[in-house]
Amino acid sequence: MKFVDFVRIEVSGGRGGNGCLSFRREKFIPKGGPDGADGGKGGDVILEAAPGALTLADFEYEKKFSGGHGQPGKGSLKSGGAGDDRVITVPCGTIVYDDETGEIFADLVEPGERVVVAKGGRPGRGNAHFANSVRKTPRFAEKGDEGESRKLLLELKLIADVGLVGVPNAGKSSLLAAISTARPKIAGYPFTTLSPNLGVLAVDDQKIIIADVPGLIEGAHENKGLGIYFLRHVERTRFLIHVLDLSSGTPEDVLQQWRIVRDEFRAYNALAEERLPGIERGDLLSHPYLVVGNKIDLPEAAKTSAIIKDFMEKEGIAYLATSAVTGEGIDSFIGEIAAMARENPRPEGETRLVELHPEEPARFRKRLEPVSIVRLQDGSGFRVMHPNLEKTLKRYDFEQDDAILKFARLVKKFRIEELLEKKGAQKGDKVFIGDMEFDFEPDKAME
Repeated sequence: MKFVDFVRIEVSGGRGGNGCLSFRREKFIPKGGPDGADGGKGGDVILEAAPGALTLADFEYEKKFSGGHGQPGKGSLKSGGAGDDRVITVPCGTIVYDDETGEIFADLVEPGERVVVAKGGRPGRGNAHFANSVRKTPRFAEKGDEGESRKLLLELKLIADVGLVGVPNAGKSSLLAAISTARPKIAGYPFTTLSPNLGVLAVDDQKIIIADVPGLIEGAHENKGLGIYFLRHVERTRFLIHVLDLSSGTPEDVLQQWRIVRDEFRAYNALAEERLPGIERGDLLSHPYLVVGNKIDLPEAAKTSAIIKDFMEKEGIAYLATSAVTGEGIDSFIGEIAAMARENPRPEGETRLVELHPEEPARFRKRLEPVSIVRLQDGSGFRVMHPNLEKTLKRYDFEQDDAILKFARLVKKFRIEELLEKKGAQKGDKVFIGDMEFDFEPDKAME
C-alpha cells in the first residue's frame, strides 16, 4: 500500500433548498393564505477518524467532496428534505489545516472523532414564514444559501507506541521484521524505507505498535534527505529506540550516529515551536529511549559494542546489542521493549494539538465589518462591499413582487445611500452589490 501523509482536498457544503412561494387554493377556500414551506438544509462535509484507514492514499484519486443539496420547499407547508451529509474517513492521527491560511483547526486522534469542515447552506424560507398580522399575503420567498467551501491540507502523523530511529541502513527494518509481524522491504543501501512501516509486537498481555520511520541524515530538520517527513512521525510515540550500525566504522563513528539523531531532534523542536508557537507538542528530546547496537554478528562489531556499552552506561542510557540476522539478543530486546511499554503507558486522555469541537463547523471567526464603498477604477460606478449584505441579496428572487421592497429596506438599514453620497455618487451612477447592479436614485428607495 502506498503511504501518503500529506494531501490537499477541496470541500463544499451542499446548497440549501429554495423556499416556496405558494398560496392555499382549494375548493371552497379561494383565499386560504400563504402556505409555501421552507427548503431543506444543505448537507455538511464531515471528517471522521477511522481505525481501518492507515494512509491518505485514497485522496490521491479523489480530491473534491461536497454535501448533498437541500430540496426546495413545497406548497401545503411541506418542507424540503435536507441534503445528505458527506462523511469522509481519515486515519487516526490526521491533522486538518486551512490550506490558504495555514491555520490548524482539527486534530483527529481517537477512532470515531468527527469534525465539520464545510457547513451546508442555510435553507431559503417560504412565504408562509413571512406572514404576520400586518402582511397577510407576502409574495416573497428566499433562495437557499450556497454551502461553505474551503481548501484543506491533511497531514497524517502516525500514532505508534514505539519509534525506531537511526541513520539510513542502520538495520531498523530488519529489527522490526525480527521482533514483530511486519515484513518491510529490506536491502543493503540507504533509504530502503521511504515511508513508515508499522509492526505489532504481541508480548504477554500487550500489543505494542512499532513504527520504523525513514532514516535520518545530518541536516534533516532543514528537510535534507527525508528530513521533516521522518521527524514528524515520532512526536506521538511513547518512547524511542535508537538503532546504531555497529559495522559502520570506528566506535566514534558509531557514536556519531547517535549524536546526529539527538542534534536533529533538538533543531526540530525549535522549528516546531516557531511554526506553531504556544501549542503543546511532543518534545523529541524528552522521549524515553534506549539504544540498540545492531549487526553484532559482523567482524569487529563485538569490540565496538563493548566500547559503546561502556559509554552509554556512563551516560545512564540503557544499551543492548543485537543481530537481526542471527537472532542474537532479540529475546532480551523484546523483553526490554515490553518493560518500557509498562513503564510508559498510553496516556489516559488524548494527545492532540488543538481542542476538538465536533458539533461546531470548523470555520474561522469573521469580524463584523462595516459597509465599505469603493469607486471603481474604470469610472463605471461604485461597489458596495459587506459579506452579510451580499449573502442576503443572493437569497432574493427579484422576479417576486415583494423582493424589491425588502431590498429597499436593506438599503435603508445599512445607510447605503448616505455612504454613496459621501463617496461622491451622483444620480444615475451604477452601483454593484455582489452580482446585483442598479442605478443610484437617492431618496427614492422607499418610494
